[in-house]
Amino acid sequence: MLLSSRAAFGLGACALALGAPSLARAADVNIYSSRQPALIQPLLDAFTRETGLSTATIFIERGLEERIKAEGANSPADVVLTVDIGRLDAAKQADVLQPLEDAAIEADIPAAYRDAGREWSGVTARARVLYASKERVADEAITYESLADPKWKGRICIRSGQHQYNVALVAAYLAHHGEEETRTWLTGLRDNLASAPEGGDRDQARNVAAGQCDIAVGNTYYVGLMRNNEKEPEQKEWAEAIKVILPTFETGGTHVNISGMGLARHAPNRDNAVRFMEFLATDEAQRIYAEVNYEYPLKPGVALSETVASFGELKADALPLSDIASHRARASELIDEVGFDGGPKS
Repeated sequence: MLLSSRAAFGLGACALALGAPSLARAADVNIYSSRQPALIQPLLDAFTRETGLSTATIFIERGLEERIKAEGANSPADVVLTVDIGRLDAAKQADVLQPLEDAAIEADIPAAYRDAGREWSGVTARARVLYASKERVADEAITYESLADPKWKGRICIRSGQHQYNVALVAAYLAHHGEEETRTWLTGLRDNLASAPEGGDRDQARNVAAGQCDIAVGNTYYVGLMRNNEKEPEQKEWAEAIKVILPTFETGGTHVNISGMGLARHAPNRDNAVRFMEFLATDEAQRIYAEVNYEYPLKPGVALSETVASFGELKADALPLSDIASHRARASELIDEVGFDGGPKS
């Protein structure tokens, strides 16, 4: 029996109870995803309408690559959907993906957002930006480097330095500036914090709204989620209190990361999986995925959502994501070496 894509919400628990092989018989394309089901469901529905192929998903927030590796050759996984270059690289290093040379994907997704070994590709992008108080921060250009300037002492909020989003940002800084400059910058940024890092990106917007800090580091898509959150009106108030500033590196652009995809190493439905991955790079899928998640389409020419367009023109850093991946381990070490998560020291 085939399940429609709308059956994806309950499938994770079912697969865990029945065993992984049952999932392989459940649908035409089996997706292991670290994204919440609601964030990808419109995409799955559109794919099924266009192709007639059904989809099933397992939501695995942590340990996705370990799960696939443990299942081995019997894994029902066809496609891996996840966020952040760190998770994509972890899947590659765990040897749970296979190379895919595909002309359609390579034509639609720029090379800077694809693995040189063809084991993963970006789908959409998000920028690591600043949430600035509308009342206390003037309209001004800010660089990532300037966040260590003493003028911001006691005025910055951020989540844990060891969160994957911040590790990627520090890795990008490391790729641009080298180890010693990165260590100095991390120390200065640490001492400019209003308090020790905690919470998530939305919590940082709340802190700015409450006057605990004047600027915070966060991802663009959280602003869209807060602005349009009808269930939790207080988050709309946090979003109303901030403006988005798109910082840049002094020798580059704004740091971006991705949501991405990869073809599972033992995909039992390989042809269908490739068809799904090709669909994710089309104009329709790029538009749907970007609008639902308030992210940036990676395919050139696809229009931004109204919310994302309001952030201003994004001039993305040209640093290849593979370079960021290669610097993540050392970036994480430097974050610990300066005691970043302990908060200000002076």
